[in-house]
Amino acid sequence: MKKYISTLFAVIFIISCGQDNVYEIPTDANGNIIWTGVSSTTTTGISSIDNSFTVTATFATAKAGDVMKVELLQLQTPPEGGTTKQLLPLANTQKDVTVGSDLKASITYTRDQANLKGVGDYVMVMFNGATDYAKQRVDMTNAMTVSKPTVSGKEIEVARTAEVAYFNVNVTPKEGTFTGNVEVKRKNGTNGTWIDVTGSPFSGATQPYLVPIAGTDFVIENDTMFYTFTATQGSYQEKIERTVIVRDPYFYLKKSATLTLGGSSAGRNLLINAAVPANDPMALIAIEGSLMLKGGSAYLAAGKTIQFVPSTTAMYALNNSNTAIAAFESGTPANTLDPISGQGVYIFKAVTGPNPADVYYGMIMVTGVTPNQSVSFEYRIGNQYAHLTVIK
Repeated sequence: MKKYISTLFAVIFIISCGQDNVYEIPTDANGNIIWTGVSSTTTTGISSIDNSFTVTATFATAKAGDVMKVELLQLQTPPEGGTTKQLLPLANTQKDVTVGSDLKASITYTRDQANLKGVGDYVMVMFNGATDYAKQRVDMTNAMTVSKPTVSGKEIEVARTAEVAYFNVNVTPKEGTFTGNVEVKRKNGTNGTWIDVTGSPFSGATQPYLVPIAGTDFVIENDTMFYTFTATQGSYQEKIERTVIVRDPYFYLKKSATLTLGGSSAGRNLLINAAVPANDPMALIAIEGSLMLKGGSAYLAAGKTIQFVPSTTAMYALNNSNTAIAAFESGTPANTLDPISGQGVYIFKAVTGPNPADVYYGMIMVTGVTPNQSVSFEYRIGNQYAHLTVIK
């Protein structure tokens, strides 16, 4: 009996000692627990050409009329010294804001107040009150983006031709719309002279700004072009640099295909690499009755053509469209291709219509032949930028 009494006193003692550390759980008039949410924040953000940013906090436990102390923290070297930076309060950034009836409070800082000097710099915005707090990281970001040289939405390697590709330039500040301009300069080779790109400076509401680049911009002695893109709005600027290396003209796409005698895959639409029957109007190449490759019957009947000139694996690997086209024009074109003849490599010329862009040169390399059944091959196609809107 004494043992049980001693245990009871011990439990009572433990409970009484721990009562000072018990926190009251908020309840409503009916005694139900009141569950509170977590404060959240949003920010307009700030880009390299913006002057300020705003952060809005939505509080979970604060009340309308509460005063929040706000300040900025940034990575700094501690006053006592050292090599490791710490998040410390920024001088002269302390402000008071009052929570509104919607339980929100907003604060605005300029880039100078926040000590944001360049892309990648950031601050922490801290709200602290008697019953709630919130925080938001604000990074200074790029306002401008510059694509690689592009044709019809496809990034390309610039070839030494007169055709024009474009850098797509977009400038999107966080504060309103872009009302400034973008100056673009280029120089050919390290020791070249900086000159304005045609159309510079670019401005206006319609974006992206299309900045032209052509293979003929490059002199023969230099295959490297340097570009600078400078966006200016008010007193702020952002600068992006790009380097472009030109290459000899080439066939843009490389695909593979298998033609099987009879059925739905005896032909191939080389433009989109799709299997079609031999009598499909878009069977640029097909096998019918034998494994000799030629234009499909309906394709040829529509007045379209495809012809072949034998070539070599070395020329196929070189992938120089100018060299291949010259070899085709100096050769003797045939209307059929023997997959087991020579090195199994051919240059082709397909004409699908009356316009210059309807002439497609390319190369075929046979990779496999199953007698009386199928022919497999790899092919290159697309020697004009205009083809990139068609070939896939």
